[in-house]
Order: sequence, then structure tokens, then C-alpha cells
Amino acid sequence: MTTKHVSNKTSKKQELSEFLGKANQLPQRLVDSVNSNGRIIFALDATASRQASWDRACQLQSEMFSATDTMGGIQLQLCYYRGFNEFNFSPWLQDSNALRHFMHGVQCQGGHTQLEQVLNHSLREHADKAIQALIIITDAVEEDVDRLCNKAGQMGIMKIPIFIFQEGFDPTAQRCFQQLAKISNGAYANFNDQSAKQLADLLAAVATYAAGGHSALQKLNSSSAKQLLQQLRP
Repeated sequence: MTTKHVSNKTSKKQELSEFLGKANQLPQRLVDSVNSNGRIIFALDATASRQASWDRACQLQSEMFSATDTMGGIQLQLCYYRGFNEFNFSPWLQDSNALRHFMHGVQCQGGHTQLEQVLNHSLREHADKAIQALIIITDAVEEDVDRLCNKAGQMGIMKIPIFIFQEGFDPTAQRCFQQLAKISNGAYANFNDQSAKQLADLLAAVATYAAGGHSALQKLNSSSAKQLLQQLRP
């Protein structure tokens, strides 16, 4: 009887060929999940005073998606609070038109802020699958600042930076928002109803950070990117 000898080198090549063949047969959704996009929660204050700002955010939200097209895009979830203890959130979206459609169906209603709800929701979502940033657009805070700071600290530990963009110049709210941003290793910025371009640039900068990290934000040539970089720790 003749014994056929197979070299170790040939055996390894066969194993590699078999592995690659099996990998090519994986369902596409499984392959895609390895290269998941940056995930951002986009939280908006939808209390009564915010209708004009809501409409403006609806017009500007596409900046977040377009800013990351060359980096594989982002996934974004809208959440908002309004009325009496009403808190809602959308599915995870990867399309600007889908987000705009969702936003057009929302009308602002009177009520108190629910920032703690936003932070709790973000932590739950992160536990399910990592998120890279939380954006909050609001003009006021009517909650216990210490409780909010505690939640922001938890988010900092989980590496979820909070980016808070405040409309108007309420100094009490500003101090709170700056603390939340700093504790979570995020950033704070102020804008007014005349600075739509600034808000658009800020949203694009956060999306760039979520999709590509600190190095991608450094390459973004805008004053908003520089403003955020001054506050973010590498």
C-alpha cells in the first residue's frame, strides 16, 4: 500500500480556502453587522416654546447624514419629550427622508423638561448596542441638576459623550448643560434663532465624530468642529 503524504503547507492552504468559502456563504446582514455605523441619539425638547426650533431642526437634520457619507454613514434615533410626562422615540434610521417624515408628524405641546428620561433611555439603548453620541437640543432645565449630573457621569463611564446645544441665553440652564457635557466628556454650544448655519455645522461635526472619532473631527475644517475639539478629550 502506498501512503500519500500531504505537506503541512498544503494542508494550511486547504483550511484557508475552506474558511473563505464558508465566509462568503454568510448571510449579508451578518457580514454587514461587523461594520456597524456610528449610532447617535438625537434628543429634542418638544415642549410648547420649541415649535420654531423643532421646525428648524427638521430642516437641518440632513446635515448629519450627509456629513458621514464618505465614512459609511450613521444610524440615528430621534427621541423627544413634551406634554405631561410624554416621552417618545423613533426606530433607528439611516435615511434623512425617513427622519424628516417622522419629525413632520410631531407637534410641540406644553410641559416640563424630561432630560433624565433622555439620559436613562440612552443608557438602555447603549446596553443593547453601543451608541457613540447623544445630541440634546433644548433651551431650559426644570429638573434636579445633581440627579442629571449623576446620570451624565454614568454616560461618561460608558463613553457616551453628551453634546448639548442650547437655544437662548438662560444662565441657569447654561451652567447645568455645561456640567453635563463636561462630566460625560462631551461638549456644549449656544445658538440663537438667527444661527441656523451654526446649528447645522454643529450637527455635522457630532455626526463626523460619531462615525470617525476624534481624528475625523480634527480633519473637519469648520469653526464648529474646532469649538467641539476644544472641549473634547482625545
